Amino acid sequence: MAGNVPPRAGMRVPAAALEELVGQLYQRAGMSCDHAGLMARLQVRMDLRGVFSHGTRQTPGYIQMIEQGRVNPRPQVRVLAETRTTRVLDGDGGMGHIACYEAAQWAVQQAREYGTAAVTTRNHFHFGGASKYTLLALEHDCIGVAISSHRYDLPADGSIMRVHGGSPISVAVPAGVQPPLVLDMGAGLLPWDEALFARMPFSYFKDLGIMAVNRALGGVLAGIYLPNVCPPNSRWESNQGAFVAMFSVACFMPVEQFKEQMDQFVGAARRMRPFPGQDEAELAGGVEWRRAQDYTANGIPVSPEHEQALAGLAARLGVATPFARYEHTRFGS
Repeated sequence: MAGNVPPRAGMRVPAAALEELVGQLYQRAGMSCDHAGLMARLQVRMDLRGVFSHGTRQTPGYIQMIEQGRVNPRPQVRVLAETRTTRVLDGDGGMGHIACYEAAQWAVQQAREYGTAAVTTRNHFHFGGASKYTLLALEHDCIGVAISSHRYDLPADGSIMRVHGGSPISVAVPAGVQPPLVLDMGAGLLPWDEALFARMPFSYFKDLGIMAVNRALGGVLAGIYLPNVCPPNSRWESNQGAFVAMFSVACFMPVEQFKEQMDQFVGAARRMRPFPGQDEAELAGGVEWRRAQDYTANGIPVSPEHEQALAGLAARLGVATPFARYEHTRFGS
């Protein structure tokens, strides 16, 4: 995505400083200390991986929605149904990050004990970058899957390409010394082009298949079309849901053996010839892995536009910003 190209100018801000700022902004907007800290931590995690489109750039928009009364700032996440390895969570009209991270934490805990676990969530807003949930799996030698969809109509006179609604999917697979395999993408990869469809119809049909699966699991199975969570029954916008699943590698083969074989696979792929115009060959998640190492050590690059947006919001909410402390890190023109 164009929004995920590192800025050519700006400053480097340590993750901890950015996280503290964003957490304070969410608290001033009415969130609890715990939820504000979680939102900040998850968004900064995306910034650390260079997924700027779903990092702290989203903060002003999220807070605006809270202030407009479209998102519940203090949701009480509830368990609606449960077995040993499955759960259904209600997000109480809050940000999707809150319910979905709780889902991921529970699923990985159960997967470590029972081998696999899955959770659906409903009645919440945007859950942000999908990989923030699957990355949790890697910390516990699990494979993670996270899919989301939002509620929208499919008018009979609209193109079937509208099925996707931007529904995201992430799959994370651990490795050893090589970068883990982390797919994180939205559905709807191809812009509509009649000439391209005539030449490569299979590309559009495959794209449509991903769209439909994401909507089925992250939307329909998640229950986002149930009457009780739809307007006017819900006072909140709460138009999204999610499906989160975790699988313990150890239940399929010894973890170290799996990681060794993943290292062989990923390493061999990285030694191949890269795409035209690319300096290095990387599988999904490889570029983000390298950025995370850089940004953790040297600070997250913050563009002037991003800085101004956060500074303006901070001034309005009465929160001090850390940017003056990092003037010496400015780069570009």
